[in-house]
Amino acid sequence: MSHLKRRAVAGSFIFKFPDNDTAKKPQVALFRRSGKVSTYQHKYAPVSGSVEETDANPLATAWREMKEETTLTETSLRLFRQGKPYSFVDESVGREWTINPFSFVLKSEKEGGRGEAGIQIDWEHEGYEWFDPNAVNETDDFQGVPRILESLRRVWFNIDLGDEAGRVLGDGLIALQRDHESGAHQLASKGLEIFIDVIKKLDTDSRKVWWKNARLAAWHLWKNGRESMGGSMLSVVVSSLAIIEEKLPHGESSMEESMDDIVEALKQYGRQRQNTSSQVCASLGDFLEAQFPGAKTLRILTLSSSSTITSGITHALKQEKTSLDIRVLESRPLFEGVTMAGAIASFADSNSIKTNITVYTDASVGTAAKDADLVLFGADLVDKTGNVSNKSGSLPAVLVAKHISPGVKIVALFDKEKVLPFEPPSQEEDDPREVMQTWEQSGGLIQSKKGLGAQVDVKNVYFEWVASNLVDHYVTEDGATTAEGITERAEMVRQRADRFFNNL
Repeated sequence: MSHLKRRAVAGSFIFKFPDNDTAKKPQVALFRRSGKVSTYQHKYAPVSGSVEETDANPLATAWREMKEETTLTETSLRLFRQGKPYSFVDESVGREWTINPFSFVLKSEKEGGRGEAGIQIDWEHEGYEWFDPNAVNETDDFQGVPRILESLRRVWFNIDLGDEAGRVLGDGLIALQRDHESGAHQLASKGLEIFIDVIKKLDTDSRKVWWKNARLAAWHLWKNGRESMGGSMLSVVVSSLAIIEEKLPHGESSMEESMDDIVEALKQYGRQRQNTSSQVCASLGDFLEAQFPGAKTLRILTLSSSSTITSGITHALKQEKTSLDIRVLESRPLFEGVTMAGAIASFADSNSIKTNITVYTDASVGTAAKDADLVLFGADLVDKTGNVSNKSGSLPAVLVAKHISPGVKIVALFDKEKVLPFEPPSQEEDDPREVMQTWEQSGGLIQSKKGLGAQVDVKNVYFEWVASNLVDHYVTEDGATTAEGITERAEMVRQRADRFFNNL
């Protein structure tokens, strides 16, 4: 095997859906490789290219190759799904390939794209055709590159799951991707509901096939739901798989006979997860009492609309041992901080609790941070070293508070299922129209512009990282912990994930 050249590539499929409706069956574009490429001349393939050292990750490779080989960019395409990487050896070309599959949807003119007219192939291809995904195969007659069906099935999972289960999972992934209101814990709860619906639709004839397809669905929920908030989703799906594994039938028992027990066990797990919030709240109460004993007033700076933060603050209000001065940043562009301030105020009114709540513009964080006792922020994701990803605005709040109020404590509050043991995903950028719609009343710039002169891009970055060296305390349902405690949790989740997903 030493004579083989090892090569990692990104292989990207382009889909188009009838009437732009992802509920309908798509067609997939396959490109005929030209006679000028070094391997697999005149074979059908996805848009492919080697992962270079200068590429941040395989997805960056996919976008680069797409632009180089078809001229398509993010204006014309949107990422649809990523597939689980896999490797194989092709002795005929002296290669050991690692394939990173991706799929993209061709944007219509209504979405700002150019549709099929935007595809302009380069010298690496001599043409392309649209295919029914079910027609793609690995026979000699089809004339595809090696493992073309293997790559396709990893992004078009209907091939494995069946059309009914595939449709339920596909619709569920789109719903998760578009959900910009739910926090990570809530999103994972929705993911669990989708997972239950999917496994009920899987064919139960073969225990082995059913179990593989259940694990495949779980992997896609983690990676293609909303990966930027994927720590909770990963924790939920591996816990679900562990529950299923214990209930898989043995001997003469059939999968169909076991399904009721499996579904009920997963629903019970979902109900148990709801208790986590109260445990996190109790931990915060204990933490505040230990860190600020006898304090008459606590000045808390926070932001966004974390259900964990909201519950933690309302729990602290109920204790009535310390008065809270709550400063909330508005959290543009969707103003989730305003929503949270309203929820806290409503709770205080309903329970006749006197408290001070002040909403500040994001830009006036310096004023909001004056004399703050603690910055309390949530987590959408926590990496294995304790770095925390949260709503954009978290990092400025932390840095400014440390500068303005040197004695301030920086506290990350979250349930431990948000810890992700693997490399975090790329930075998520969402629809710039969410930003621009807030400008309309001002009469200012309301659209991005690309012309011969000035170029104006609008960025809507949802999340940013707060480094572990800026965090004084992590508080979870198990109480206060350290970065070392986070690493231990990450390792436990990694081992379970590897056991369920490595051989997919």
